[in-house]
Amino acid sequence: MLLLGLTGSIATGKSTVSQLLSQPPYNLPVIDADIIARKVVEPGTAGYQKIVSHFGPSTPDLLLPPSADIPEDGPDGKGRPLNRPALGRRIFGQGKEEDRKVLNAIVHPAVRYEMYKAMLYAYLSGHWAVVLDIPLLFESGWERICGTVMVVAVRDPDIQMQRLRARDAHLTEEDAKNRVLSQWDVRDKAKRALARGEGAGVVVWNDGDKEQLRREVHRVMGEVRRRSPKWWAWLLLLCPPLAMTAGMYSFLRSWYMKSKWESEKMKEKAKL
Repeated sequence: MLLLGLTGSIATGKSTVSQLLSQPPYNLPVIDADIIARKVVEPGTAGYQKIVSHFGPSTPDLLLPPSADIPEDGPDGKGRPLNRPALGRRIFGQGKEEDRKVLNAIVHPAVRYEMYKAMLYAYLSGHWAVVLDIPLLFESGWERICGTVMVVAVRDPDIQMQRLRARDAHLTEEDAKNRVLSQWDVRDKAKRALARGEGAGVVVWNDGDKEQLRREVHRVMGEVRRRSPKWWAWLLLLCPPLAMTAGMYSFLRSWYMKSKWESEKMKEKAKL
């Protein structure tokens, strides 16, 4: 089964591409890291308790305020839901890297566990590929297990800012800028994907409208299918030893390409 890692940056259209891949003619199962990340920090979970314990004392509005719909101890008595805009203001922006590291250390392990369970289910269900929708795919090291990495990117940074402000009207221009700057430049992500080699890394350019995006996804998926045809997926499903060998090869190849990219970037920095 092909693990198709899908990533991008904020407001580049990754969620739209994820939706397209889950529909005909692709019909691929999508494991959405964002959805799982929200589930693992719902009131009553271990992740929720850790976030409240660490950020609560210094973030007074970390939880949604009590209301007619939200009692003091939460709808089900497990606590009030997190106030995500307040948490976002706390962890995004210059000089807040440590806060982001703390939050990632709380959320990522729980997300990985749930994603591995979902991948196993997709494999046993006989799917030729599964989409791993992961915003921080490169940053969190998930690229190492992906046979193909797909980056949804825009060539024009202004388009990204315009879409973000239109989508999240509550954000000030400074808030929007901080959120974009808190992530890797999506054009660098595109270069990193393409450096993996033909078929192993692809880029969906999304500077146009939805119909243009649909055509771009069709073009890119044609490239992905040529590298990982359905008959190969069925062969791996019917022959577990071969699947293990192919998986190990894919992992080692991804690890090598990741190390090579990082080494080249370090050399470039050294020249500056």
